[in-house]
Amino acid sequence: MAGAAGPGGGVLPPALAAALEGFQRHLELELSRSDHTVRAYTGDVAALLEHASRRGVTELEALDLAVLRSWLARSRVTGAARTTLARRGSSARVFTAWAHRRGLLATDPGSLLVTPKGHRLLPDVLRADEAARLVDQVDGTSPEQLRDRAVLELLYATGVRVAELCGLDIDDVDTGRRVVRVMGKGSRERSVPYGVPAARAVQAWLTSGRPAWVQERSGPALLLGARGGRLDVRAVRTLVHRRLADVPGAPDLGPHGLRHSAATHLLEGGADLRTVQELLGHASLATTQIYTHVSVERLRSSYAQAHPRA
Repeated sequence: MAGAAGPGGGVLPPALAAALEGFQRHLELELSRSDHTVRAYTGDVAALLEHASRRGVTELEALDLAVLRSWLARSRVTGAARTTLARRGSSARVFTAWAHRRGLLATDPGSLLVTPKGHRLLPDVLRADEAARLVDQVDGTSPEQLRDRAVLELLYATGVRVAELCGLDIDDVDTGRRVVRVMGKGSRERSVPYGVPAARAVQAWLTSGRPAWVQERSGPALLLGARGGRLDVRAVRTLVHRRLADVPGAPDLGPHGLRHSAATHLLEGGADLRTVQELLGHASLATTQIYTHVSVERLRSSYAQAHPRA
C-alpha cells in the first residue's frame, strides 16, 4: 500500500497512512460525525503522523507520549493559539484511544497527554428587540420574502443548526402541534416546538411561496432556492447576514448567532438548562452551560449601565 500525502506535503509511511484512513472511516461511518468535524480531526491527526514520521516513526505502535508532546510543543513554538492547541490535543486523544481499542497501540499515550484549555469566547447574541426587528422587517408576498421570513422565524424560534434547517422536509413539520422533527449530529433525532409567528410564516411559505418555485427536482424539501432546489447552507448564511445588516445596531451574525440568541433568550425567560440542552440537541450539558455565562454577562452589563454605584 502506497503512503498518503500529509498536510505538509510529505508522504506518510504506509502503516501510518492506513491508520489515518481507518480513523477517518471510523469518524464518518461509525460515529456519523459532520463533514466539518471529520476534516478537523483528520487534519490534526495527519499533521501529528507527519511529525511522527519526521522523527523516524514508521509503524503506529512506535507512537508514544514523547512524540505527542513534541508535536504540541512544535505547534506552540510556531505560534498556535491556546484554542488550537486544545483542539489538536483533543484530536490526538480521540485518535490514540481509537487506535488502542483497535489493537494498533499497546497502550493509549493520549490518555496521559495534558493540553491547555482553550479560552471559550462568549458568542455574540441579539437582544430580543433586535431579533423581533430582524424577522418583522421581512414583510412581503413574493416567494423570496415568504421564504426568508420562514427561514428567520424557524432559526430563531427553534435554535436549530443551519444544516438541520436546510435538511428539513415538509413531513418534518407538524403544523397542527407546531413541532419540527430535526435530524441532528450523530443521526440523533429530536422534536423541537415553535411558536405562532413561526407557524404563520411557515404556512404562508407553504401555501403562497413554495408552489411558485417548486419543480420536479425540489422533492420533499421544505425550503427552496429560486431555481427549485433545496436551499443550501451558504444561501442561508448570506440571507441572515444581508437581513441583519438592515437592523440598526445589531451585530453581524450568521445563522449560528440566531441559535445562540434563541438559547440565551430561553434561559433569560426562565427555561431550565436541561430543557435548552434538549431543544438544541447538545450531547453534553457542558456545551449548553456557556449560555448561562452569556446571560450573566448581559446582566452585568445592564447593571453597570443602570446602577449608580456600579
